[in-house]
Amino acid sequence: MNSKNSIYIHIPFCQKRCSYCDFNTFAGINHLIPAYINALLREIQYYGHHYHNQMTVGTIFLGGGTPSLLKNNDLRIIVEAIKSNFKLSTNAEISLEANPGTVTLENLDLLRKIGFNRISLGVQTTQQRHFDLMGRIHNFSDAINAFFWARKAGFENINCDLIYGLPDQTLFDWQETIEKLLELKPQHFSLYALGIEAGTPLYSWVNQGLVSNPDDDLAAEMYEFAEGELEKKGYSSYEISNFRLLDDMNDWKCRHNLQYWRNEPYLGLGAGAHGYVDGYRTENVTHVSQYISLLSKNPKETENFSPAVKLATQIDKFTEMQETMMVGLRLTEEGISIERFFKRFQIKPQIIFSKELKELEGLGLIEIKEKTIRLSKKGVLLGNLVFQKFVN
Repeated sequence: MNSKNSIYIHIPFCQKRCSYCDFNTFAGINHLIPAYINALLREIQYYGHHYHNQMTVGTIFLGGGTPSLLKNNDLRIIVEAIKSNFKLSTNAEISLEANPGTVTLENLDLLRKIGFNRISLGVQTTQQRHFDLMGRIHNFSDAINAFFWARKAGFENINCDLIYGLPDQTLFDWQETIEKLLELKPQHFSLYALGIEAGTPLYSWVNQGLVSNPDDDLAAEMYEFAEGELEKKGYSSYEISNFRLLDDMNDWKCRHNLQYWRNEPYLGLGAGAHGYVDGYRTENVTHVSQYISLLSKNPKETENFSPAVKLATQIDKFTEMQETMMVGLRLTEEGISIERFFKRFQIKPQIIFSKELKELEGLGLIEIKEKTIRLSKKGVLLGNLVFQKFVN
């Protein structure tokens, strides 16, 4: 078994669903949380038993949804169950996504004592009209309070999520957001361009002409501005959307997300969670009630996956190489390590993907060095043109 494994736990509950969200999240069903926690514990126990309590786990990430809606005792039980069923590394990164409108100093203090050592705050913006458009339950004052409470509770590793390319968002709005957040000096920033996803309220509003369609060129300008300002303040882009504070003492890269970008294994637990383990991509059922029902049954000893898995797709070697290229090229500093790729697949990427790499290099979208293959500056802005070369 690979010595590096991670666990992602999906918490699908929200106080209110954001207008742009197409994730597997639900509002108005918080009464199901106790049964959901029990189901999660059974899924954790299933995999613990399946791997004879010998799977080493280096990172845990609770995402959603709004994991910070859970009671501290529920979060404590989840962490303790993982410790009981897996071999948790002594320096494990344990992350929680939090909506600033759902935290207090007291509960952040308890989270730190439970063992969470990284928190990701969904700040998103600083302008109230954009909070209103997105349907966020917090405002910027809540975000400021949450940040300082997290610091006071002992969180040294804080990430701030921000969204750009919002309808009617100006470059000045975005500049103001970046400048205000830089004053806080978090260890990490995640900057996401807004996607208008089918089935969301925002998608309907755009189609009806109620709000303007985001400007792609302006969004690119916003990204370039943020990149420049962050670099001036001591941050470095290590993945297309992610920046970490340079520090002689600590590496503030998100270790859990590096697991994804290096195409390494992780268990996906919870309703709608995806995983990648033992050469299979797994996908759990999405509906909370169905997830709870399936985990109430005793699994067969011969089953390789949790009873909640609705789809398990075996990944052949060539597909694994494609996926490794596609996600690895998102790493703007590290890129694809030619040595690591060869060690994993016994062939160099320049050989198996000779045609694709020559074409991308000719377009100026990638740089091929002696040890690495990375996106060029132009390739960072046109990443999808690169990634699609490694999709069947």
